[in-house]
Amino acid sequence: MATRAFKENKIEMLKEKASKAKVAVVTEYRGYSVEEITKLRRALQKEHGDYTVTKNTLAKIAFKDTDFAVLESVLTGPTAVAFGYEDEVSPAKVLSKFIKETKKGEIIAAALDGKLLSADEAKKLAELPSREELYAKMLGCINSPASGIVGGINGVMSALVRAIDAVAKQKQA
Repeated sequence: MATRAFKENKIEMLKEKASKAKVAVVTEYRGYSVEEITKLRRALQKEHGDYTVTKNTLAKIAFKDTDFAVLESVLTGPTAVAFGYEDEVSPAKVLSKFIKETKKGEIIAAALDGKLLSADEAKKLAELPSREELYAKMLGCINSPASGIVGGINGVMSALVRAIDAVAKQKQA
């Protein structure tokens, strides 16, 4: 049986994680081995996230008065919470990929900006491009007109050089 001090420490740890997190994704972890959970934690840590298996009652207490209080209704059964600290999309991406690979567990729900997302919405969140991909697309859009201008100028310059070269060859002959 867990001691009161242990439970209080766990609640404080969850409160700290919740205060830093931008998103929380609740999953069912039934059937995962310790090695699989460790692998999932490492994958999430690479993406600036965390995966915590905890008692639902402790999570409900810790999430009270935070943006993740909306998760209270889905914290039933064997659940774990994945937190994302820098990116709202990457925890859902990592979890979706992991669930496809292991064919175990499932995403139950997510909380983003104080709103509860259903399992389907959380899975759609995983399909969104990452922040880096969005930055690359934006830069491509910004760069596109400039590239078009450069291409147009280069085309005119190339045509001029070819015309001058053709005239020079014609005069030599």
